[in-house]
Amino acid sequence: MRKVAILSLLSCIVGLASAQPVGPSARQPGAQSPSPVRGPLTLAQVLDLAHRANPTLLSGAQHLSAVRAQEVTAGLRQNPTSVLSSQLVTEPPNANNPYFYSGGVSRLFERGGKRAVRLDTARATTSLASFQLDDQRRQIDLSIRQAFSRMLYAREAVTISRDNLEGYRRTVDLTKVRLNTGSVDQTDFDRVELQLAGFESDLDNSELALGQSSIALQTLVGINRPSTDFAIAGTLDPPPVSATLEDLRRDAVANRPDLKAAHEQVAVNATTVRFAVANGTADPTLAGEYERSGDVNTFGASINIPLRIFDRNQGEKERARYELESSRLALTALENQVISDVDIAWAAYQAAQVQSERYRSKYLGEAAHVRDNLEFSYRNGNSTLLDYLSALSDYRQVNLAAMNANLQLLLALEQLSYATHTELVP
Repeated sequence: MRKVAILSLLSCIVGLASAQPVGPSARQPGAQSPSPVRGPLTLAQVLDLAHRANPTLLSGAQHLSAVRAQEVTAGLRQNPTSVLSSQLVTEPPNANNPYFYSGGVSRLFERGGKRAVRLDTARATTSLASFQLDDQRRQIDLSIRQAFSRMLYAREAVTISRDNLEGYRRTVDLTKVRLNTGSVDQTDFDRVELQLAGFESDLDNSELALGQSSIALQTLVGINRPSTDFAIAGTLDPPPVSATLEDLRRDAVANRPDLKAAHEQVAVNATTVRFAVANGTADPTLAGEYERSGDVNTFGASINIPLRIFDRNQGEKERARYELESSRLALTALENQVISDVDIAWAAYQAAQVQSERYRSKYLGEAAHVRDNLEFSYRNGNSTLLDYLSALSDYRQVNLAAMNANLQLLLALEQLSYATHTELVP
């Protein structure tokens, strides 16, 4: 028997050891950390990840749920009130001092459609909070798109800086050979080698910018510990816009969540006016009562109606009407601002497009052509060092300006997408 008991005890211990512990992560699956980010990620994937992990958006979603819960409170009816009491209870009872018990139930009945108006107000407030969350998401999406574009720019800058550095190192190596053969003197070689510091500095700065832009983008996405392995996929070449300015204006008026929120604010204030009017009505209280004194039973009923002679909620009615008119004027102002936002973004996009096209179609090719010709000529002893270094400097500047023009075009297109709340950059 003792042996069986020991074996049973050991079996229980093994079972407890192999059981999974019940901790916070087991009780709350949603509280677990998100899985590691795999890359390279496209812009659509980055936005999708941000919508699921950005703490600001998650906080806004929780706030929306809290606002929606107010609809339950708004739809509740008034609770009845019960009263039980006893008086003059003596032991033993006698004819002069009999037992006396009383009980009653009362309930306030709302008039003027207060409950229905409360429900309408709560639902309109929920809709308003939903549009405000959409607008918050729109603003964060713009920040993410811009950070994504800047990371693309930094990545391309690293590639160009590295190519320029490797190409110039070949020039330094060739000049070293010419120095050894006596074709150039030490001073000319030093001047060539000194230019290497600029190329090395360009690469260092571009790598630093790439790391900083990666951290900024990961923070916006919601990654609490940015990783150096984070990578994105895409180019700085934005798609053309086929829509006209009038199309974009219509899209903005139809799609902008802040404009929808302004419309919903008017609806909320309109229900507030109705609620102020409803609160000016008198709410009766009906009550029933039962009394027992000795062997005598008594029943009664009463109705309590407030006399709204002086206070008929006049101040709230007036305030609500002014608030309604204020929200209507704010809606008109926002409608004008939406059109202005689209026009400004459209003008910036057109200017950026002209500048980017100018570099792509002309100046980039010319700078590369001049650099290649003078590099070949210098290596063969047909051009001066000063001419070659000047062409090299022009090429670097034109490359940087062209890349910046592409970035500004992409940022302008993203701003236009933000102003119209349409997907212009897939």
